[in-house]
Amino acid sequence: MKNTVVLAAMLFVALFMSACNSKPKVIEGDPLSGESNSVFPQAEQAQSPATKEEHEVVVEETLDTDKYTYLSVKEGDESFWIAIPKRPVEVGKTYYYSGGLLKKNFFSQEYNRVFETLYLVSGITEQPGGSSAATAAEIMANMQGGAVADEGPIDVKPAPGAITISELMKNRQKYAGKVVKITGKCVKINPNIMGRNWIHLKDGSSEDMELTVTTDDVIQLQSVVTMEGTISLNKDFGAGYRYDVIMEEAKMQ
Repeated sequence: MKNTVVLAAMLFVALFMSACNSKPKVIEGDPLSGESNSVFPQAEQAQSPATKEEHEVVVEETLDTDKYTYLSVKEGDESFWIAIPKRPVEVGKTYYYSGGLLKKNFFSQEYNRVFETLYLVSGITEQPGGSSAATAAEIMANMQGGAVADEGPIDVKPAPGAITISELMKNRQKYAGKVVKITGKCVKINPNIMGRNWIHLKDGSSEDMELTVTTDDVIQLQSVVTMEGTISLNKDFGAGYRYDVIMEEAKMQ
C-alpha cells in the first residue's frame, strides 16, 4: 500500500511538471524603471524566440506617432495593445500578425501614458499567412530613440592614418578582416541595439556613401570622430540587419 501511495505521488509530480513546461513562451523585456527613455532592451535579453503562431485580431483603437502606430486590438475575449511600423489601419477591421516582443509598463512619451502590456510586432496583414516588410529589430531601432541629423555639406579631413569611406568601399576586399581608422561625421545613431550602439558616418569622399559602425562608445550626433575597428563584409546579424560593409567593435580615437 505504501509503495502504491509513493508511486501515485511521483506520477502526480511528473504530470504537474509536464503541464508547467507546456505553457507557451513569450519574449518579455525588463520593465522600465525610473526616468529611463530606453524603450526596448537589446535582443540578447530575450529569454526565448518569439512564437510564430498567427493571431487574428480586430482593431478597436489606433494611436499614431511619427514612426509607428499603437493599436488596441481584441483577440477572442482578450483586449491588449500592440505597436507596429506606422501605417493606415481601419478601426473595426480584422488583421493578422505573428510573433512579437512583450513589454511591461511601457511609457509612451508621445502620449504621456503607460501601457501595462504592449507587444512589439513587425507588422500586420489583411489576409492570413501574409508577411510584413519591417522587422522587430527595425522597430526597436526606431522606438529606442534612433536619431538622424539634418544633413548639410560634409567635408571631413581624415585623421593621420585614417582612410576615407570611399577608399574603403572601393577596395573592400583589401580591408576585409583588418583593423582600420575612419574619420567621419556622425549622421545617425541607434543606441543599445543587440548590445551595442550603431552609428552612421559620412566624410564627404562620396556623396551617397556612409559607413555603419558598431561600438560601445557613446558618440554625439553631428560630431566628427575617428573610429578604429575591424572591417567585416556581407555581415548578417539576423532580424533584417545585413551589411555589405561594416566596422565592428570600434573605439573612438
